[in-house]
Amino acid sequence: MRTADIKRDTKETQIRLSLCLDGTGKADIRTGVGFLDHMLELFARHGDFDLTATCCGDVQVDFHHSVEDLGICLGKAFTEALGDKRGITRYGQFLLPMDETLVLCAVDLSGRDFLGWSVNLPAAKVGDFDTELAQEFWLGFVRNCPASIHIRQLAGENTHHILEAVFKGMGRALKMAAAPDRNHLDEIPSTKGVL
Repeated sequence: MRTADIKRDTKETQIRLSLCLDGTGKADIRTGVGFLDHMLELFARHGDFDLTATCCGDVQVDFHHSVEDLGICLGKAFTEALGDKRGITRYGQFLLPMDETLVLCAVDLSGRDFLGWSVNLPAAKVGDFDTELAQEFWLGFVRNCPASIHIRQLAGENTHHILEAVFKGMGRALKMAAAPDRNHLDEIPSTKGVL
């Protein structure tokens, strides 16, 4: 199984994160940032990833360090779990509708980091979550995965719906990109006898 266990300790955050790419969508997320917990649970469910994450961060200041560092850890987990990336599909894309919202997520697990973020968030906050931090999360991810990712909002007026579509769509796009390419199954030892 393609798995990773990440530990990150800084002055601002202490994070433990575990990822299984070939999971069933089980998530146990306790980051101290309620909205991000919800988004990561949806990400895991839609990607069929098993994901656990705990974070003790300086949330008395704000959520910035916790959110960015969790993006960094998730990116590192994907890098570790994918190994040399031999035999994976590499590309993934998903167009996710959510009520009035439509978001396109496209991924290339290329080894080059780029985030194309074309998302208009009408509200500065969802609950106590600063919505600009969603972009910081995905920047942390692409810089540590690394990958070329485009997230483009095609429609949407409700900020919660838009961000939910981003995380669900990214789960599905990354699932597709990380999946074994059926033409190259013999190149991925962990998938022999699995598919």
